[in-house]
Order: sequence, then structure tokens, then C-alpha cells
Amino acid sequence: MRVVVREFTVTSSSRFEVIDITTKVETIVQNSGIRNGLCLVFVPHATAAIIANEAEPGLLSDYIDFLKETFKPDYKWRHNRIDDNAHAHLASAVIGPSRVFPVMNGRLVRGTWQNILLIELDGPRTRRVIVEIMGE
Repeated sequence: MRVVVREFTVTSSSRFEVIDITTKVETIVQNSGIRNGLCLVFVPHATAAIIANEAEPGLLSDYIDFLKETFKPDYKWRHNRIDDNAHAHLASAVIGPSRVFPVMNGRLVRGTWQNILLIELDGPRTRRVIVEIMGE
């Protein structure tokens, strides 16, 4: 089994943002030389997350509205006494920092409407994204 690890950065421009990283991840997979295996996409940050879903502009705004409503930034979270980002930690913990995708015939497998999206919950920031492809 071979393992290929690559990293890139993404810079957000607002507190909440959805950034499509699909093309970058697919390019890494295609250049890895691995034909069949698994691809892990991981953001090593406590206030960002990774999802696989549609990147339609209206839906991108809906994600943010949903997150703001579910994990209210202005709620009296105890962590906000230290740092004004409890909502971001909670949302990241629920959504998760990673997704795993199959790799078949040298290509990332995803559904027609499944893009790989980084969810920024406490920007603007520069985030590292780690892509690890394992297989043969």
C-alpha cells in the first residue's frame, strides 16, 4: 500500500464562509498515482469543518444561515467569556473536521452533487487542508 500526503491552504474573507475545495482535492488525487484506495480530507482546526454536499449558491447561503441559527454566535455561551467563538467550536465538533472518499481508477468518487466544502466558522483566517490518499 502506498500513502501520499499533500497540503494546501485556503484563506477565508469573512466570519462565516463556505469554500469549494473540490478541484484542489481532485487534482491531488489524480496526481498521486494511486489507482484504488481512500482519500482523507482533513482540516486541522477547531473552528472549521469539511462537508460533502452541493455547491449551489443559494444552498451555500442556506448552510451559513442554518449554522447561525443552530449555533447562535450571540448566545451566552460560556466559552465566549474567553474567546468570542464558542459557536464555531460547537458547530465544528458536530459537523466534523474530515471526510473520507473512495478512490477508484485514479479518480475521487463522489456523487453528482457532492462537492468538497470547507466551512469557515471563525474567519477570516488561513486554514490548512491535509489530503491523504492511501491505496494501490
